Amino acid sequence: DFGPRGWLAIDPKGLMGERGFDYANMVCNPDIATAGAKGALTRRARIVREEAGLEPLRHLQWVLAWGALSASWTLDGGGDAAPAVRMAELAAAELS
Repeated sequence: DFGPRGWLAIDPKGLMGERGFDYANMVCNPDIATAGAKGALTRRARIVREEAGLEPLRHLQWVLAWGALSASWTLDGGGDAAPAVRMAELAAAELS
């Protein structure tokens, strides 16, 4: 966020790959209190999958991967990775 100029970069990490990856992040935002609320992942992921035409198992696998990747980026920056790890745990629980 560049203040008065607003957001200037949407994906500064420049990742390339399967389109389903981008949809994983949608169910992990805006914060762990919202995304991690009881039943939130199930409800939000269903809506995203239906609208985007994603396969349910694959989408949850991407949510788990996103949580792990986000945790590593956060740790690399010296932050608290617990929220990202929690999202990965929630996705893993949905997969089992």
